[in-house]
Amino acid sequence: MHFHKEVDFSLKVAHYLNQFFGGLGGEEAAGLPPRVVEGPVGPGLALKGLLGDRGVIAATLIAGDNFMAEGGEKAALEAVELLRPFRLDVLIAGPAFRSGRYGMACGAVGKAARELLGIPAVTGMDPENPAASMYRRYVPVVRTGPRAAEMKKALDHIVPLSLKLAAGEDPGDPEEAGYMPRGIRVLRHEKLGGAERAVAMLLAKVRGEAFRTEIPLPEVEYISPAPPLKDLRQSTIVLATEGGIIPSDNPDRIESTMATRWEAYRIEALESLDAVGFTAGHGGYDNTSAREDPNRVVPLDIMRKLEKAGELGLVYGELLTTAGNAMPLDRARRMGREMAEYLKTRVGESTGVLLTAT
Repeated sequence: MHFHKEVDFSLKVAHYLNQFFGGLGGEEAAGLPPRVVEGPVGPGLALKGLLGDRGVIAATLIAGDNFMAEGGEKAALEAVELLRPFRLDVLIAGPAFRSGRYGMACGAVGKAARELLGIPAVTGMDPENPAASMYRRYVPVVRTGPRAAEMKKALDHIVPLSLKLAAGEDPGDPEEAGYMPRGIRVLRHEKLGGAERAVAMLLAKVRGEAFRTEIPLPEVEYISPAPPLKDLRQSTIVLATEGGIIPSDNPDRIESTMATRWEAYRIEALESLDAVGFTAGHGGYDNTSAREDPNRVVPLDIMRKLEKAGELGLVYGELLTTAGNAMPLDRARRMGREMAEYLKTRVGESTGVLLTAT
C-alpha cells in the first residue's frame, strides 16, 4: 500500500511590524528589541486573508521604533537574522504610512532581508515619508495614504506585488502596480521612436488631452532667495533648527515625529547649549551626539565667539525650534510662515537666520 503525502506549495511570508501594530504597546514600548512570533499578528490577519492559499505568514518580526531608529541598519540586520530559520520566500514590512521612524525601520528591514536572506521585500508608505525616497531604490515602496485608516487599500496593492516578486517575476510598471519608481532604467521595445512619442505627447498637451510623460519631473516649489546681508558685523543672526533641540524637560511637548508645533526659547544669557539644559527630541536620526552636545546641531558656542570677535553684530536672544521628522510639506510651510511673522515683529531688516537641519 502506498501513502501519498500532500505537499504545501504556498509561499512562506514574513511580516515586519513596529511595537504598536505588533500589539506590544505605544511609546512606552518603543525601545523594545526585536522578537519573532509565529503566524500573523495585527494587520497580518488581513494579510493572511488576502494571501489565501497562495502564501502563509510563517513569522512576524516585531521591534520598537526607537530601538530600530537608534540602531539603524545594524539593528535591522540583527533583527532579520532572527528570521533565518523560517526559510522564507518574501518579506512584507509595514505598511508605515507617514510614520517616520516606522518607515525607516521598514526600509532598513526590507533592505536587510534582501542582503542577508536573499529574498525580496515590499513595504508601503506615504510618498512624503522621508524613508520612501531613502529606501525605494532597495525595496519597492507601495504608495499609501498618510494614515492607517487606509490599511486595506495599501495591502490590496502590497500582496500582489509581493507574490510577483516571490515568484521571481518582474514587478511591472510602477504606475500600474502602485509602487514608487525606483530610479531603475529598463530597456523595452516600443512601436514608435522617441521623437514620435515626444511629439504625440506635445500635441496631446496642446489639445488639453490626457497624456503620461516618460520622464516625470519632481514638483518642487521655487522659492526666491532673500537678498544677502550687506554686513554681518552690523547684522542680527537668529538661530533656528528642525533638529529637535529643546529644553530637557520639553515643556511645550514638541513631538519627535510629525511635530505639530514650534517654539521659541530664550538663549540670550547662554554662552552655549549644555547637555543638562537642552536635549535632542527628534525621532528621525541617531541623536546620541546631539544629546551629548546640543551645539553640534545648534552652534550657539561658535556664534558667541564670532559675536565677541566682532565678526557679526548680535545673536538673537531666542532659539526657534521644532522637529522636522516626517513632517508633511504643508505643515512645514505653515511653520515657516509663522516663524517669519514672529521674527518680523521683533527684529529689524538687517537680520539673517541660520537654520540647521539633520
